Amino acid sequence: MRLLITVARRIHKRPLYTPTSCLSSAASNSGLQFRDDQLVCGSTGELVQRLRVQVEVRTEFISEEEESALMKELEPGLRKKRYDFDHWDDAIHGYRETERAQWGEVCEGVMDRLRAVAFSEGSPLLGPVHVLDLDKAGYIKPHIDSVKFCGSTIAGLSLLSDSVMRLVREDVSADCLNLFLPCRSLYILR
Repeated sequence: MRLLITVARRIHKRPLYTPTSCLSSAASNSGLQFRDDQLVCGSTGELVQRLRVQVEVRTEFISEEEESALMKELEPGLRKKRYDFDHWDDAIHGYRETERAQWGEVCEGVMDRLRAVAFSEGSPLLGPVHVLDLDKAGYIKPHIDSVKFCGSTIAGLSLLSDSVMRLVREDVSADCLNLFLPCRSLYILR
């Protein structure tokens, strides 16, 4: 399983997709924490309901103070790197990335809480935390993460700004989910 922190520098301003069905907090009894009723939207209501146990967004998972602590630890290393517009598999443009295995006390508390929520107890985690910082003009292109390299669960924190993640079925492109990731939210993909 892989832990990912995504640091986005801006929110996508133009509409990415007009959803036909959204998972509403009123209709959910799964413990998902929503700030509003449109964090997980899909091409059909059936698709949203079918995937609700595999896709989760939790708003305000970390506090502003914890976000600041994470950035204080990450920024010195990221500042030394330039934004790259070429990626080995052409999946990311306008990014800086690093990996982190050790954290200060506050950040380690965040990582422990994230692991407890996102991963089953005793599940092996794959390597260090992967940190991705997108430039204002940066983006992640459609791609499929390999279970071999990412594990069966991907969990990430959205830091510094709101963002939108679109998941599209490879063999049926009409089937898609949009995840609205407010700043300081946690997303979990299983």
